[in-house]
Amino acid sequence: MAETKDRKYDLEERLLEFAARIVRVSEKLHPTDAGRHIGNQLLRSGSSPYGNHGEAEDAESLDDFVHKLKICAKEMRETWRWLRLVKRVPLVEKPGLLDPLIDEADQLIRIFRQSILTARKRAVNARRPAPAPPRSNAE
Repeated sequence: MAETKDRKYDLEERLLEFAARIVRVSEKLHPTDAGRHIGNQLLRSGSSPYGNHGEAEDAESLDDFVHKLKICAKEMRETWRWLRLVKRVPLVEKPGLLDPLIDEADQLIRIFRQSILTARKRAVNARRPAPAPPRSNAE
């Protein structure tokens, strides 16, 4: 049980640190129209998974949990794309420094995808009717 709690805590901490790094990157983008626009998009999508993960922890049902995880994954994929664009243009002084952040976004996407698959399997199993008890020969 402690292992599950530790994993939850680790993901929460990773998402918090990821969001903090996104805030710092968005503040360092070149002050151009493109930099401001992409910075705002990056800030929105890159900080969203942290908050949405908290919502998922308090989901009202398994379907609600899956839905909220899908939002986290969607926002993380968007963030991954914005980071790649920031690096490609480049909109920061040292674009190579974005590589660890791009990698972390990719890892978090994979975690969310796997969590969604696991939760969906649990949802399917929860909906299956219980097997009928065996009939006795006396009937």
